[in-house]
Amino acid sequence: MKPHCKRRGRGILSAYYIKIIILSHYSKSLQPLPLMGSFRQYRKVAHLNVTHRRRQNFYALPSIEWQLLSNPPFNFLSTLDQIDDAIDANADIAREILKTGLESFGLESESHEKPPDWHGTAKASDLDKARSTIRQFYRDWSTEGEAERQASYEPVLRDLAVAFAAVAERGGVKVLVPGAGLGRLLLEMCRENYSVEGNEISYHQLLASNWVLNHSTRAKQFNLFPFISDFSNVVSRADQLKMVKVPDVHPAAAFANGNMGNSGSMTMTAGEFTEVYSADTKKDLFDAVTTVYFIDTASNLIRYIQTVYNCLKHG
Repeated sequence: MKPHCKRRGRGILSAYYIKIIILSHYSKSLQPLPLMGSFRQYRKVAHLNVTHRRRQNFYALPSIEWQLLSNPPFNFLSTLDQIDDAIDANADIAREILKTGLESFGLESESHEKPPDWHGTAKASDLDKARSTIRQFYRDWSTEGEAERQASYEPVLRDLAVAFAAVAERGGVKVLVPGAGLGRLLLEMCRENYSVEGNEISYHQLLASNWVLNHSTRAKQFNLFPFISDFSNVVSRADQLKMVKVPDVHPAAAFANGNMGNSGSMTMTAGEFTEVYSADTKKDLFDAVTTVYFIDTASNLIRYIQTVYNCLKHG
């Protein structure tokens, strides 16, 4: 994925840029086309698993029973119709992620050598990751997710402010964020003028963060229905059909308007944290390492700590 410093006439990211670096061994081992295919298949798979099979089971009931459930106060068929509409809205986001992902790999041009057929090649685990990635926009990029972001990201920002209170130029403070996800914490650090580098192993997260940071066109561009697959543990169908607007802020416009500080920078690297940052080239490179929703992913916590020690500046 190439650096994006300009937004095709929609504004310039000023002194900031977002760069996705796909490590050669990483991209070759993961074969990105089938992974991107999971976003392409989102609409079809969601309709099949969430509504189609429920309709089949519904009509398998004795007619007197399904007729009862299809009328008020249950309105089950009407609920499924609304969920189908919500799936289509979420699929519009998946389509945008897919489109910008293909462009980033240089596959949007008709003159490009036609890649092997990859439609329908996504694994079940990849399809599930695409679904959860789209749902995660609720926490990281909606107004309604602000409370959760305040609870999880704000303590990190406060601690950084205390640690570097005596630093006059925060642009010289280099912060590493392993498990950067959809990039919201990076954005919040960048608006505080830190020079931030995110690291993420998930292609789904990288593709989605690339879209929202580099290619979204305005705030509240899409409707998102984060809970449509949840038929249990909801107080009402209104909760299941809750709609939010994403993204709550337009990153490029905020940068172009000078609302995000003036000295920070933002980059993103792809790869497994310990492989990338235990290298000698990363030794003594960062002033701070911050993590949210990441430490619990460690299969070997000591290895994580050793990697943090390697890339942190000593003293």
